[in-house]
Amino acid sequence: MDSQAMGRRSILVATGWVATAAIATLIGLGAIRLVGESLTGTPGGVRSEAEIERALAAPEPAPTGTASAPQGPTSTASAAPGMTGTAPSASSGTRRGFATDGGTAVAECGVGGVRLVSWAPAQGYRVRDVDRGPDDDVEVTFQGAAREYELKVRCIGSEPVAVADD
Repeated sequence: MDSQAMGRRSILVATGWVATAAIATLIGLGAIRLVGESLTGTPGGVRSEAEIERALAAPEPAPTGTASAPQGPTSTASAAPGMTGTAPSASSGTRRGFATDGGTAVAECGVGGVRLVSWAPAQGYRVRDVDRGPDDDVEVTFQGAAREYELKVRCIGSEPVAVADD
């Protein structure tokens, strides 16, 4: 075989290899996009603090097919030391939202005591442990790479209140 034919053959092999690598990369990216959020992030995207506040303030729809007692208004309450939050509004009810640097939670007081209605870790954190109740107190632990936040809530009167660890 002459050197010109070998040169063309080498170029053809290199071109085929590059084309195969490009097609494999495109197929991989397509598969990741198809699987989407389960691999790459939070379902529905990352929410801002304002979006979380609006979601907590919105009335929860009644479950279909079951009767439920009316819920009190929702507010955001101050958390225990080391946690962030805002003061409760004047129209506090039996349900209240709490925020830490590790995540947010909503708790309510009822007949069986306090229970966690919902919780969500902040970006970079995960939920390590949850005691959702109903009980005398409930807690959720948010675990990050460098820090852990434990939110513990109990009822004082009919109001959920964040408490420091005993």
